[in-house]
Amino acid sequence: MSRPFVLFALMSVIWGIPYLFIRIAVGEVSPPFLVMARTGIAAAILLPIALVTTDLRLVLARWRWLIAFAAIEIAIPWVLLASAEQKVSSSLAALVIAGVPLVGVVIALLSGRSERMGPIGLLGLLVGMVGVAAIVGGDFGSTDPIAIVELGAVAVCYALGPVILARRLSGLPAVGVMSLSLGLTCVVYIPFAALQWPTAVPSPAVIGSIATLAIVCTAIAFLVFAALIDAVGPVRSTVITYINPAVAAVLGVVVLNETLTPAMLAGFALVTLGSVLATRPPRQPAEAAPAPAYSDGS
Repeated sequence: MSRPFVLFALMSVIWGIPYLFIRIAVGEVSPPFLVMARTGIAAAILLPIALVTTDLRLVLARWRWLIAFAAIEIAIPWVLLASAEQKVSSSLAALVIAGVPLVGVVIALLSGRSERMGPIGLLGLLVGMVGVAAIVGGDFGSTDPIAIVELGAVAVCYALGPVILARRLSGLPAVGVMSLSLGLTCVVYIPFAALQWPTAVPSPAVIGSIATLAIVCTAIAFLVFAALIDAVGPVRSTVITYINPAVAAVLGVVVLNETLTPAMLAGFALVTLGSVLATRPPRQPAEAAPAPAYSDGS
């Protein structure tokens, strides 16, 4: 079994299980407390590695964009996702977040950073939007509208984060960027967590969920994903985006007995198809001059 395949399989699982453990954790602790604990533990693991292997002064020199990245990629979406999962199933949350590639395409179009989309790309966006509607509608009877708004905001943040990383923090040691971002987020959430501190010691299931989120789904996940990028490149590594929600949905059904309706399954298939079509690079005529090189980091 090849090393890239093993890394791909690991990431598909590692970033597919957070939805399950978030759902378990927020049953007893508040979203701010969960974010504080998760980022604090992960930062405690990654910061020593960054101190030994990188020069953090290079990262701190771009502190404004580091703060922006930490807010958009971690601080805001993680608390919103935890809040949403207090009201909706982990399966539904994961399937809605599957639309992140579509959001990224829309952001690129609105910002003028993408070439005019061809018919296939437009069809992909339309198919993807129909898929999202089917996912939400498939569980509409038990869906909280505020949670859907929160999940939509999470998707926007997850689409913007890599753009900031690629355009404003490129060339910096990734472990340094992530460890400092996690540490900063932890510090910011300490006062909020203190105001919503658990009134009793969380159950072993919740403690285990928090530890898994911090150690496996954050610290180890980052190191494995970095190895995957080195092995197959940044473009091919993003294929896990289409696998993670499926893993999360299956775990939600098997472990938490959540409902996964035919409409939600059909919607996920449409979102995946739409994302693939919408993110396909446009075919350029042979006689056309090459466009300026650009990468959005996704």
